[in-house]
Amino acid sequence: MIIFGPAGLGGVKEAVSNLGHFHKLGLRACEIAFTYGIYIKNEKDAVEIGEAAKKFGIKLSIHAPYWLNLNSGEKRKIEESKSRVLECCRIGEIMGAEIVVFHAGFYGKLDRETSFQNIKKAILEMLSEIKNKKWKIKIAPETMGKINVFGSSEEILRLVAETKCSFCLDFAHLWAREKGKISYSEIYNKFKHFSELHCHFSGINFSDKGERNHKETPETEMKKLLSALPKNKNITIINESPFPVKDAEKMLQVWKKLK
Repeated sequence: MIIFGPAGLGGVKEAVSNLGHFHKLGLRACEIAFTYGIYIKNEKDAVEIGEAAKKFGIKLSIHAPYWLNLNSGEKRKIEESKSRVLECCRIGEIMGAEIVVFHAGFYGKLDRETSFQNIKKAILEMLSEIKNKKWKIKIAPETMGKINVFGSSEEILRLVAETKCSFCLDFAHLWAREKGKISYSEIYNKFKHFSELHCHFSGINFSDKGERNHKETPETEMKKLLSALPKNKNITIINESPFPVKDAEKMLQVWKKLK
């Protein structure tokens, strides 16, 4: 089964009504954007939002703040990055969110293997804390679209294998990272052995350096992606275009026609 939803819930005051609106549109997922800061701080609000999501049958996930770097040369920045992810986990656990997506870091001046080992170490430390807290929520490094940013499909798959963390498969990012020289089917085939996928998608512009910016999702790209995906797996697709609700609803309609 494939479910669709937008990146972004909106502010605390309109969160419950927005979830009701998404439900009416047929959307069954929503990724709460803590990208510019963790704005849901009150536990009472988190409980209320979680109860509403459960009532409306909407699967919640969280996107952690953008300013993370688990490969920083400064230990303080690594610790701050871990703290932000874990705070997302704490709030997400209260809301019943299933997964926290995050950008793992930049290569900077370090080689790729050293970068991998630094990020792996930080993820293992966060997983240990999550286990100690007895939280059920998962953490998911995301496949990234810029060639100077950690997050190729190979790096993410290796992280999953060596740490048992989860992951977020962003089809648009990987398509841009490969400069359009890879199909959605080829991307999916790298991850086909997983029974469940948490995915991002949108239209995207790219250059020789990979991703430039997200854009409205063309219907032709929606059809290409959805035609490449199996019908017998649990797949969540979060739309990250500048018009995430509209594009998520459109993807749902395209999917219904393809089924």
